[in-house]
Amino acid sequence: MEEFTTQIIDICTSAGSKLILALLIWLIGKAVVAKLMKMLSNGRALANMDPTAKGLILSAARLVLTAVLLLSVVSVLGVPMASVVALLATFGLAIGMAMQGALGNLAGGIMLLIFRPFKSGDIINAAGGEGVVEEITMFYTKLKTPDNIVITIPNGSLMGSNVTNYSAGGKRRLDAVFSVAKDTDIDRAEEIIRSVLKETEGVLPEEDQVAAVAGGTNEALELLARCWVIPSDYAPVKARITEGVTRAFGKAGFKAPAVRIISEK
Repeated sequence: MEEFTTQIIDICTSAGSKLILALLIWLIGKAVVAKLMKMLSNGRALANMDPTAKGLILSAARLVLTAVLLLSVVSVLGVPMASVVALLATFGLAIGMAMQGALGNLAGGIMLLIFRPFKSGDIINAAGGEGVVEEITMFYTKLKTPDNIVITIPNGSLMGSNVTNYSAGGKRRLDAVFSVAKDTDIDRAEEIIRSVLKETEGVLPEEDQVAAVAGGTNEALELLARCWVIPSDYAPVKARITEGVTRAFGKAGFKAPAVRIISEK
């Protein structure tokens, strides 16, 4: 009986010391991980990096460091690494089969980081959503529409669809078409359009501005107003041009297109 009690005490002492050591490693390891993450976040390597890419890299780094810490704790507890690896492989296979969509989104986030079709602040149209890129995480990308609605799109869907980036070129062409009567003085109308474009706030003055006939029908003449704007100013500038040209045409006495009515007897 005394020998059995001694063995129990030895086992408890050994297990207790391992538990205490594992706890110390976990606490110290968490502090070290936090310190390393702070150094990485404030380091020169990521100082000038795009916030989107920086966030993805920091998230991945934290995940790797935490995994290493957990493996160290498991090793100190005396669990055979072969068993741990086999268990992780089994869980990984099961989770992978159950979360194929999530893994696809994770792969999509990594591909977005590598190929960079857009970044935070860009205006894009992709996977059925259009707006300003607010945030890119490892699994999802958030867009904010002009009417302040947030659209969350899985990264896997983004990588599998066409992405239209309105901000990539730094400027965007704006076309506005106006319909007037066929007998309108074209030279006068074009002069008015050029004047409105020149005076409209948000139109880039150093870029080409065009006022020309765009086409027409039997009843109408279509006039084109073309200029260049900063992508984020597209909608408000187009509204200003539309209002300015419409008011100027009204003051000039231009008539609206005639409506032809055909009467069948």
